[in-house]
Amino acid sequence: MRRAHTVEQVRAAEAELMARLPEGTLMQRAAHGLAGAVADWLGSTYGRRVVLLVGSGDNGGDALYAGALLARRGAGGRIGEPRRLRERPDVVVDGVVGIGGRPGLKDAASSSLALLEGVPVVAVDTPSGVDVDSGETPEPHVRADLTVTFGTHKPCHLVDPAAQACGAVQLVDIGLDGAEGLPDAPVESLQPADVARLLQVPGPDDHKYTRGVVGVRAGSATYPGAGLLSVAGASCGLAGMVRYVGDSAVADRVREQHPEVVGAGRVQAWVVGSGGGDAAGDELAAALADGVPTVVDADALKHLEAVLDGETRDDLVLTPHAGELAALLGVERSEVEARQLHHAQVAAERFGCVVALKGRHTLVTRPDGRTRVTTTGTPWLGTAGAGDVLGGVMGAVLATGLDPWDAASVGSWLHGAAATLVADGGPIVAGQVAGGVAEGGRGLPVVSTPARR
Repeated sequence: MRRAHTVEQVRAAEAELMARLPEGTLMQRAAHGLAGAVADWLGSTYGRRVVLLVGSGDNGGDALYAGALLARRGAGGRIGEPRRLRERPDVVVDGVVGIGGRPGLKDAASSSLALLEGVPVVAVDTPSGVDVDSGETPEPHVRADLTVTFGTHKPCHLVDPAAQACGAVQLVDIGLDGAEGLPDAPVESLQPADVARLLQVPGPDDHKYTRGVVGVRAGSATYPGAGLLSVAGASCGLAGMVRYVGDSAVADRVREQHPEVVGAGRVQAWVVGSGGGDAAGDELAAALADGVPTVVDADALKHLEAVLDGETRDDLVLTPHAGELAALLGVERSEVEARQLHHAQVAAERFGCVVALKGRHTLVTRPDGRTRVTTTGTPWLGTAGAGDVLGGVMGAVLATGLDPWDAASVGSWLHGAAATLVADGGPIVAGQVAGGVAEGGRGLPVVSTPARR
């Protein structure tokens, strides 16, 4: 698991560790890690030109110590004052503002960065100016090519829009996990071993019913493709059976393209809403009446409050994109995009269920605020119908018996990994992603975890 801790948690862990170590040890550890990362970035340090932008905090100290270490390896360095540079530097080390600083940059720092535009930037711990705990970027900030962080990740490394300013992120171990260590992280990201551990693997006595049956209520005469794509996602092979209930014309096409899909009957989870049109509200009410976990997507989200009628259901997974979440919360889309973690947490608390805010880094948030960030995927996944497939995949995982948070985060991870695998660096369409889920799953570490009931 990749865990991201808040500033308060990191400060407490650092204080505990520093009390047990000789003075300056922690900074020396950080500086050696930073210098090594910069050297790796440059390839060769001899004769390379490094500019250090240094603030008054610990990040500035890390940058200064690292600069001294790089100088010993033959690098030429300068602290600040880019106006006096005769030659363009090879890299800028951003040590202006640490994790304790306020978002934004002072004019002097902004001016210096403007003069160095186009030069690769290595940020110390976090890009200066981003909001570390929220992942927001309300003020001018550094955009790094590489961020070297210490001890643990921070939310801004995972949560957009700040994560986009971090570039690649490299973690340096400085010993924060020792002694008291770090507490549970409020933000985390699944890794392949975590997904393998959570996935329900069929046992020798399992069959199509014990492996989980997922039902799909999606698509309409106006949007038949949405129904087909939702079914394709649900038919990724993770659940034992898929049922389709909906428009008869869509049902005929489902049978043609997915002969393994059957009709109405008992299910362990529902997927409702994609392309449902005017019937989405009725389909949502019918699904919720079954009393089983349900993925609520697209058109069904518009009817959620009316169908719930003031009640909450902790077995739901809502899957809005920024525009749909904005409509649910009565705010502008731009507000959701600027404060993604905040609005995902607000929605999860308000509806009392898991919310998966779809985006470059999808946020899967519980009502208590804990969040998993999906870091798999490719920009090519930003294509029509990809969300329909995602809902189906999540529903399939949900039907196997995982709780909504695990099911949504595992489904989102698999969806992104499948897209990356299928795309192979080039364009894809949504229909290709569902087939890639099974292919991607075969590349996970082998963990024998029989399906749970």
